[in-house]
Amino acid sequence: MTSGGLTDPVLVFDGDCGFCTTCATWAERYPRQTLASGGWEAVPFQFADLAELDAVAGGRGEVTRERAEREVLWVTPGGRVYGGAQAVARLLMRSGGAWAYLGGVLATAPVRPVAAVVYRWVAHNRHRMPGGTPACALPRR
Repeated sequence: MTSGGLTDPVLVFDGDCGFCTTCATWAERYPRQTLASGGWEAVPFQFADLAELDAVAGGRGEVTRERAEREVLWVTPGGRVYGGAQAVARLLMRSGGAWAYLGGVLATAPVRPVAAVVYRWVAHNRHRMPGGTPACALPRR
């Protein structure tokens, strides 16, 4: 992230969650190896300038701590914000190769609702996933 705007998309994740951190690290290591169309940056929401990211997104309150606690966010330099499964889809699409194909499938209309349900289930149970700890549990609403 640079002052005055984004040059690449930003993946915002929960850095206090071991499972989320492991997934972000995996995404930096593997899909990025086939990167064909440019970079992206992974930033824990605890260290991200969420106000700046929200300003990039038009200041509509789409990038908040509350939202970032519940789902991964993908913020583009053009101001689009994707959350949850669609954030994962956009990351994969940005990565090129077979990853882009998988991301494209996740973004298609017939698959989107299923991907959202699976993402919600994983997010709700992330403290039970490999690398997860009690600190990974979602805050109660």
